[in-house]
Amino acid sequence: MIKVSDTAKKKVVELMSDDGFDVSKDFIRVGVKSGGCSGLSYDLKFDNTKAEEDKVFEDNGVRIIVDKKSFLYLIGTTLEYSGGLNGTGFVFNNPNANRTCGCGESFSL
Repeated sequence: MIKVSDTAKKKVVELMSDDGFDVSKDFIRVGVKSGGCSGLSYDLKFDNTKAEEDKVFEDNGVRIIVDKKSFLYLIGTTLEYSGGLNGTGFVFNNPNANRTCGCGESFSL
């Protein structure tokens, strides 16, 4: 399961609307890909299609879709949004990550 914080939900609703997506029926696609300074990096985009092997979660009124391969890396992750002095953007609070880079965009297990 992937959770969505209240601040992330507000930003998701705003950005999805701006991009022509409907938060009540479309998804945030979250994935993991090779790359980044720690070995793996997060991938986040809006989507309105679901593949057969995708897993779908809903938390805090936001629908999240994850491909089967990425799911194992993301179990228990919370999607948050930071608007602080160190930059703005979505942040993945992943309990499975043993090491993360300084910017928080990549991790290793």
